[in-house]
Amino acid sequence: MLITELKNTDGIKSLLQGKTFILVCHGCKEIRFPEHEADALIQELVETGNVTGTLTTDYICNVENLKLRLQKHAAAIEAAEYILVLSCGVGVQTVADLYETKKVIPGCDTYALPGFQGVTPLEYDCKQCGECYLNLTGGICPITACSKSLVNGQCGGAKNGKCEVDPNMECGWERIQKRLAQIGRLDVLRSPVQVRNYATDEEVSK
Repeated sequence: MLITELKNTDGIKSLLQGKTFILVCHGCKEIRFPEHEADALIQELVETGNVTGTLTTDYICNVENLKLRLQKHAAAIEAAEYILVLSCGVGVQTVADLYETKKVIPGCDTYALPGFQGVTPLEYDCKQCGECYLNLTGGICPITACSKSLVNGQCGGAKNGKCEVDPNMECGWERIQKRLAQIGRLDVLRSPVQVRNYATDEEVSK
């Protein structure tokens, strides 16, 4: 089980500097999803006139199903520079993988809860580690894409784009760098490393 908590709304809005498509996941029923807060944020963003479209669906980590649902919104997504995803980290990574040239912004942080964890068939995962960095790393998670879970850049041990810990694995930070270059956000790598919010589940629940 896990908790999704809406990020600071002013922080979300500051990242959306252009036309935006909004994708909301209502999939895993055991998730505590901030539905009312999300609806209020979406309404506020729609009123700005910068929203090209919205889609609320379930299990956006089901890639084939998601592709079918997004077909009806192809024009709205094409017109958007940003895709705001309100889901756990797996959903954000799914969307970023589908739209490599779009700036994919996570609207939620994800926290773990004791109990059964859903199984995703995808290669990427969400460690439910609290403050989500995916808006800074092009939708590629440095915690799960890097064998060492480095959050401040690669270790220097990669060879030919492969991880020194697992030679069959692509270096996560080389992937991140390529993605940021693709979306014109290499400037992010020049920013100071942010201190993560490792809030406990009890703090989140208050």
